[in-house]
Amino acid sequence: MPARDLDGVDAVWLCTAMDGCGRLSLAPTTDSFAEACRTGSASAPLVPATADFGPGNGDLTGGGGWVEAGKVSDSLTAGQVPRRVSAMEAVLGFLREGIEHGRYAVGDKLPAEASLAKEFGVSRPVVREALRGLQALGLTESRTGRGTFVVATGPAEHLVFGSYSARDLLEVRRHVEIPVAGYAALRRTKDDLAGLDRLLVRMDAETDDSAWVALDTRFHIAVAKASRNPVFGKVIEEIRDTLAKQSAFLNKLGDRRDRSDAEHRRIVSAIAARDSESAIGAMTDHLDHVEQALALIVRPGRVKA
Repeated sequence: MPARDLDGVDAVWLCTAMDGCGRLSLAPTTDSFAEACRTGSASAPLVPATADFGPGNGDLTGGGGWVEAGKVSDSLTAGQVPRRVSAMEAVLGFLREGIEHGRYAVGDKLPAEASLAKEFGVSRPVVREALRGLQALGLTESRTGRGTFVVATGPAEHLVFGSYSARDLLEVRRHVEIPVAGYAALRRTKDDLAGLDRLLVRMDAETDDSAWVALDTRFHIAVAKASRNPVFGKVIEEIRDTLAKQSAFLNKLGDRRDRSDAEHRRIVSAIAARDSESAIGAMTDHLDHVEQALALIVRPGRVKA
């Protein structure tokens, strides 16, 4: 197998389970992770050796060494669907595990970007994204000119995206976007529907994650505008930046993009059919899944999907 960096991401996989959880134990070691991924020495895809395989998502915090996927016992892998894990997710998962298990204590400064990039065999932008993920989880904070410092041993109960917490954002979205979807089904025009259909096509074809996040935000604004009540549109515009930050976070750590696309299609299908009840149900399901994905990232393996 040719040598490659973690940036190639082909080497790293995560097994996920539909229900239940299992744990394998190996002594935590960065070397086993970095060497296997950097040199391609593993004969099979790698998974975190101490991963908790929670419902619908794996626990990226496992990190206690890495094991070839074929060596995970049949009792843990039966019925599981493996999904690729990006280099950023893998680095973040290992650092998060280090913080939660005391290898990095509160007050400690994490190694510099360049040092981490060399250690894991990845680019500095990959490390930078992983550090941003730790900060979004409330585990670290960045101090200008000084570096990244550990501020907590576990994720914040309520993640913060920009100006608002995830809890506040979801609370408002449930009170606004759910009835908005119902009104949009009753009041949408042909132009509204055409605009939503164009957004779906563009989102499905988009390959750039940042561009997809921008389209995701535009989609929710377009649904609000289809309600023909300008106040709803203004409310979604107000939380636009926070929506984008949360969407980017969920795509990076919650593998949400494909599922979001499918949920958006169900919303638009109900709006197209002028089925208010189904539109309300589809938007409710969408927000439920967003909430579940956030919970699984913060407390992996403890939330039923």
